[in-house]
Amino acid sequence: MPKIELNTEIKADKKIVFDLSRSVDLHKISTEHTNEEAIAGKTSGLIGMNESVTWRAKHFGIYQKLTSKITEYDRPNYFADEMVSGAFSKFKHEHHFTKSNGGTSMTDVFNYKSPLGILGKLADKLFLKKYMTELLTERNRIIKEFAESEKWKVVINEKNVYGNNL
Repeated sequence: MPKIELNTEIKADKKIVFDLSRSVDLHKISTEHTNEEAIAGKTSGLIGMNESVTWRAKHFGIYQKLTSKITEYDRPNYFADEMVSGAFSKFKHEHHFTKSNGGTSMTDVFNYKSPLGILGKLADKLFLKKYMTELLTERNRIIKEFAESEKWKVVINEKNVYGNNL
């Protein structure tokens, strides 16, 4: 089963980085190039434990639907989402957050299994792992950009989420 692990250092509070990572609205921004849209479940705001979202996106020239659900949740340290239905045989995306040098170290661990047996394994080697790594890298770049500026306030309602606790 292929595994992608990425670490991103972000000069921002861990709570902000955690919440940006679970923001459906920020996910839409980071995947504009795939025309990704949330069409069912939690379609905006911050997704939480046992909530799911169904995405419709264009990958490799084909529109696909993928539903994932938050299956593990420990705010602001960790959460995981797992595929409920979609193009993969299965996937689990772990999101880890630790304090680091006055900011946050964000680590993604993405394990997935492609469909179609040996053909899926060949696709992983030829292009799929690279493609998924690029998608996750772009997502992390957007999270970092928003977290390190005031842009995060566009997708997170500061008063409703944090009160005076930042």
